[in-house]
Amino acid sequence: MLKVHFGRLSLKAYSKGEHVLRLEAIVHNSYELRCGRVLEKFPEITGRLSAMLDRFATALDCVDIGFIADDQILDQLPQSSQLGGSRVGGIDLNQPRMRSALRALQALAIAPKDFTAAQFTDKVHSLTGQTAADYTIRQAAYDLRKLRAKALISKPGRSRRYVVPPAGARTISALLTLRDQVIVPLLAGMRSPLLGHPPSILTPADRHYEKLRIDMEALFTELGIAAAA
Repeated sequence: MLKVHFGRLSLKAYSKGEHVLRLEAIVHNSYELRCGRVLEKFPEITGRLSAMLDRFATALDCVDIGFIADDQILDQLPQSSQLGGSRVGGIDLNQPRMRSALRALQALAIAPKDFTAAQFTDKVHSLTGQTAADYTIRQAAYDLRKLRAKALISKPGRSRRYVVPPAGARTISALLTLRDQVIVPLLAGMRSPLLGHPPSILTPADRHYEKLRIDMEALFTELGIAAAA
């Protein structure tokens, strides 16, 4: 069971094996929905809970299956962009600060409501262990501007709140997965040869990693690249 709490709101996903049995939205205090608590408001309350579930399911699907459009986004990310009348820097995935920001957005994508810059800052702190002195809300606001310029997040109307659209969530998931679970493990495998006997039970992912490692070793040899130990 997956359970996520957002203040006095909770979202649950019940699963068995690889199958999702049901999703639930729970409101522990209806005041959190900001739509009134009298009986006449019951249809609106259930409507908002239904919208929470729909957003939750969409966000989980986006995290589960990442997607990068074929528009050279990997080349465009580090380049500066124009946001309104000002120019902002690009997104460099080699910087730990930017990767932490993307992971925070990935976590906030399943939130039942949009989020503020302060909530984004708190999420970065909780994921990295940094303090307010290490990562300030001013730095967070600038990072959010860069992410908006790349359409990874949006800012509805003139509000001070942000939302991660499905396309942005899929791109963020794909970017983090490519770096953390494809590029880094493969390069580490090339740098450190396997020692001893392989495990008796290999998962499908383990088999794919091993095949890619062997193929990349041959490719590196052909291209004249040495992986230093």
